[in-house]
Amino acid sequence: AAASALQAGAPILCDSRMLADGITRSRLPHDNDVICTLNDPATPALAAKLGTTRSAAAMELWRDKLAGSIVVIGNAPTALYRLFEMLDEGVSPPVAIVGMPVGFIGAAESKEALIEDSRVPCLVVRGRRGGSAMAAATINALASAAE
Repeated sequence: AAASALQAGAPILCDSRMLADGITRSRLPHDNDVICTLNDPATPALAAKLGTTRSAAAMELWRDKLAGSIVVIGNAPTALYRLFEMLDEGVSPPVAIVGMPVGFIGAAESKEALIEDSRVPCLVVRGRRGGSAMAAATINALASAAE
């Protein structure tokens, strides 16, 4: 699903700047938009208002961009959990999710939850491993396969 979406020009929504910067733009088949809202000026205030992390708050800025997008989570399990909540609220789903948050707290659990959630096709690295570099490499590989 993600490879087809890339070919169709789907935007790529990233949970971290490192991930977004790791995507090789020249490989993207249709000059796909690569969007990261973590450093958006509205994110810190929104995180404080919602009582959550900046990563989860940044997801709120994706609401009108989710439908038809490819979501790539390579850093924050809280971003993946917030995505589930948004889908539960009826937000239109992305075409595919690359779920590779890394770490000891919540990473493995968030990825298992993604695997169990059948609403959106996903690509997941199980366990605590993952990260922005691995998630960016996944998008780059999907884009290269389309060349």
